[in-house]
Amino acid sequence: IKPEPKFFLIDKLYEKGIEYYAKTWFPDSGIHKIYGEKTTNYLEAATVAKRIYKHLPNIKLIFILRDPVERAFSNYLWSTNNKMEKEDFETALLLEDKREKELPENLRYSRPHAYFSRGLYVDLLEPYFCLFPRKQILCLKFEDIEESADIFIERVHRFIGVTPRREDGNTLGKVNDVSREDSLTMSTRVRDKLRKLYDEPNRRLALLLGPGFKVW
Repeated sequence: IKPEPKFFLIDKLYEKGIEYYAKTWFPDSGIHKIYGEKTTNYLEAATVAKRIYKHLPNIKLIFILRDPVERAFSNYLWSTNNKMEKEDFETALLLEDKREKELPENLRYSRPHAYFSRGLYVDLLEPYFCLFPRKQILCLKFEDIEESADIFIERVHRFIGVTPRREDGNTLGKVNDVSREDSLTMSTRVRDKLRKLYDEPNRRLALLLGPGFKVW
C-alpha cells in the first residue's frame, strides 16, 4: 500500500494523467495480486470521487472513520504541534468557517483548521455512494483498531479478497498518535456541544451505512 500520493486530489498531479499515476506509484504492480494506496484527503472532495470512478470504476474503497469529536480535537492538536494554530480549541471552532473561506493556496489541501467539517462523514461519503456500488465500499471505525485489531484486519482482508491473517493486527500499533500537552484539553462543555452538533449528521450516517455500523 502506497501512502499519500494525493494524485486524485491535487489538480497539478491529476493533470499528468492516469499513466503517470500508475508508473509513479505502482511500477511493479504486475507482480502483485492486489495493490492500493492511502490518501486520507480523498474523502474530503466530491471531485476526487468522480475522478477515481472515471479511471477505476471497479476499485474497492475503504474508509476508516473516527469519532468526529475526538477527530476534531486530534486535528487541533496536530495543527497546534505543527505551529499552525494559536487559538484555544473553542475559538478555533468558531473561526473555522472564516478560515476555510480565506485559506491560502499553500494550505488548500492540508486544511489545518477544518476541525468540525471533516467530521461530517455522511456528507463526505455520499458522493462515493452515488457513484460506486455499495459492495465496493467498506466503512470501518477507527476505534476498532485498538479494541479488536485482529477482527479489524480480518474484515479488511476479506473485503479486498485475500486470505485473512488476523495476526497482522498485532503490527498495527498506534495510529495517528498525537501527544497531548497538559495545557491542551477539551472541556466537557465544548465536548457536549460538539456531540449535539454531530447528532443529526451521525443519524444520517447510520441510515447510510446500515445497522452494521454503530455510530458514536
